[in-house]
Amino acid sequence: MNIDRKLLVDLFLKFVSYDTTSDPESKTVPSTQRQMDFAKILAEDCKNLGLSDVKVHDAGYVTLTLPSNIDRKVPTVGFMAHHDTVNAASGENIKPQIIENYDGKDIKLGDSLILSPKEFVSLNKYIGQDLITTDGTTLLGADDKAGIAEILAALVYLVNNPEIKHGDVRVAFNQDEEIGTGMDHFDAKDFAADFAYTIDGGELGEFTYETFNAAKAKITITGKSVHPGSAKGLMVNAGLLAAEFIQSFPENETPATTEGYQGYYHINGGSMSCEKAVLDYMIRDFDKAKFEERKQYLTNKVAEFNQKYDGAFKMVMQDQYYNMLEVLKDKPEVLELAQKAMKEVGVTPNVVPIRGGTDGSKLSFMGTPCPNIFTGGHNFHGPYEYVCIQSMIKASETIVKIIELVEKTN
Repeated sequence: MNIDRKLLVDLFLKFVSYDTTSDPESKTVPSTQRQMDFAKILAEDCKNLGLSDVKVHDAGYVTLTLPSNIDRKVPTVGFMAHHDTVNAASGENIKPQIIENYDGKDIKLGDSLILSPKEFVSLNKYIGQDLITTDGTTLLGADDKAGIAEILAALVYLVNNPEIKHGDVRVAFNQDEEIGTGMDHFDAKDFAADFAYTIDGGELGEFTYETFNAAKAKITITGKSVHPGSAKGLMVNAGLLAAEFIQSFPENETPATTEGYQGYYHINGGSMSCEKAVLDYMIRDFDKAKFEERKQYLTNKVAEFNQKYDGAFKMVMQDQYYNMLEVLKDKPEVLELAQKAMKEVGVTPNVVPIRGGTDGSKLSFMGTPCPNIFTGGHNFHGPYEYVCIQSMIKASETIVKIIELVEKTN
């Protein structure tokens, strides 16, 4: 299989040049206009690549179809990737650098940062291969513009090789995944895939079909602000109440102290002053019963502090997504197909739980089973992000092979 490397890399470099940062505080759909602007550009690129039925939807989705080239009905497979980037680091004015034939040494990222294999040991896997990194001032955007480029390169390969027989293939590129709302306005029935795969994972071979159960909570703490010079017995400092609340949680149940299947509580942001404090919490657990226990723990904690501080705490909690394994355990053929495809293109599947969520979680519960496949990226959401070009090519090959196997096995 000869995926067009130049096309794949050129598409990726073009896509990351556009700022598509999503905004968790926005009430619009998509959450930022720049995502809609990019969706229109992406749709034109899809058309120019010879792809058909390309549509830009009002919510910011781009969908397209690779039509069947056989005269019988086989299952329709879908592929998805998101086009927004997280707001944890700048997604504006991204200037990638290509490191060809990586020599295993430190990589300088601009003037101040070093991407070192001593700290980021994954680099040692890529000696002799080609990497794309940041310049140290922004994130890279491989999460998930690498997925978009890999899907398109795979489809172009199939368009240029019509002797490879396949059924209908549906593709969707969506917005706002990074703020957890990417599937909230998606029409799974209109997408019309029997099953799908998000191309939104990490290193070569990573295959995930277990995600966290996830909820978020916003806690508002009301204080009493008076002049500090006459505050004794009167002032109630909401910031100090917030600090006490944060410190009351188990110190070994945070993202920094857990791994694998361990759940956590995460204080993800907020603001504070004497008069008012706001705390944003994430609640995560793979086990549904433990997930419910964690939510109850937070509810009880708020009640405890309300009793102590005269009702100063208010909480709004909302479930975000659930462990896709609940759906996919009944669809083993979808999991087996992806792993078989990887093996046939020379990739060893590495089945791991993903300590996060993907659009595939929500899509699975919407009736379209959708596990998650690697993109080849590392260190997402920050300036140390990088992706291996050879791994990107293998992701495209895996997509082609899945599409090919659907036809051959049905």
